[in-house]
Amino acid sequence: MARTMWDSSVGKKTVMAVSGLIMLLYLVAHMIGNLKIYFGAGEFNHYAHWLRTVGEPFMHYEWTLWLIRIVLVVAVVAHATSAYQLSRRDIRARPSKYVHKKPRASYATRTMRWGGIILGLFIVWHILDLTTGTVHSGGFQEGHPYQNVVDTFSTWYGDVIYIVAMLALGLHIRHGFWSAAQTLGVGSRTRDRALKITADVLALLLTAGFIAVPVGVMTGVVS
Repeated sequence: MARTMWDSSVGKKTVMAVSGLIMLLYLVAHMIGNLKIYFGAGEFNHYAHWLRTVGEPFMHYEWTLWLIRIVLVVAVVAHATSAYQLSRRDIRARPSKYVHKKPRASYATRTMRWGGIILGLFIVWHILDLTTGTVHSGGFQEGHPYQNVVDTFSTWYGDVIYIVAMLALGLHIRHGFWSAAQTLGVGSRTRDRALKITADVLALLLTAGFIAVPVGVMTGVVS
């Protein structure tokens, strides 16, 4: 039954919707945590340490954090795989492009695929920059996330990569949230307007909230 569900377009869209909502919940929490950087190094570093001790003493050090990471990896892989397979299925079903584009298709809808690729590449860069420190500028300091963030956004390319990715994220959420609601059967004629407004608000708040961090460093508010 699970294989039959996965092989169907409806099943793949459902996987995309559920995995997307899981990542959305994480993004909301992640953005709120990021904004703690405006309260200073002590507050931000304490928050980063707390993430590693959640659930103690029942859970060992970093166990909860690793569980969250595993869930996110599964969600990202499931989301990307189903998106790719649906895209290929759509191309096979319509090998030649339409003569006239759909006039009601939004910019976010038309750029979902490219936005997904941009976000996938950004996730890899973000991990190598602020988690492993592999591509970090200024010398990565283990256990000093505040300084690491300031170092990253003290470079022009760090700001450009992050801001471009967050703009892509906003467009992705704007279309993805509404699309997920339709897939999961939440949408209706009476709810569509409210869902679209919710999608717009979520996209705006998350984009602004994430971009506020590099802006804070660039303007010297965070230093």
